[in-house]
Amino acid sequence: MDIVKVRKIKLSLPQALEKIKHWCAYQERAHYETRGKLYDYGLSSSDIEEALAVLVSENYLNEERFAETFARGKFRIKQWGKNKIKAELKFKKVSDYSINKALKQIDHTDYRKTIEKLITRKLRETKEKVPYKKNYKVLQYLMSRGFEHDIVSDILKLKND
Repeated sequence: MDIVKVRKIKLSLPQALEKIKHWCAYQERAHYETRGKLYDYGLSSSDIEEALAVLVSENYLNEERFAETFARGKFRIKQWGKNKIKAELKFKKVSDYSINKALKQIDHTDYRKTIEKLITRKLRETKEKVPYKKNYKVLQYLMSRGFEHDIVSDILKLKND
């Protein structure tokens, strides 16, 4: 059995900075993933910290901006709920302050409309005939998408009345 070796690129700090600036300019990045990329370039810990400081000072990296963009995109495009967005941002090691600020940017009316739309679609698609089992499946589906139990169950009750 062959062992595949991961080939790390060995770059100098100026080369790595040039490369990482292009990478950060392409889309918003978290500090955590940027740190990992710099590590992959073969930089030392002190060089990584220096590079991160340069990226922050030149506004290539901004944690709040990343969190807001991430939350907005995942909600509008992927139709994720706040719980799933929060969990994913925590996985990317974003601060609680930035996470809460990003989640506040999601409009409450749009959030409820998205839940209603997903409930309507899932009720139509679910083949289950027994009403309480059907509602349970819909509730589980929306919770797996990261929506809050109490909001989903309230809207589901309104749909069934």
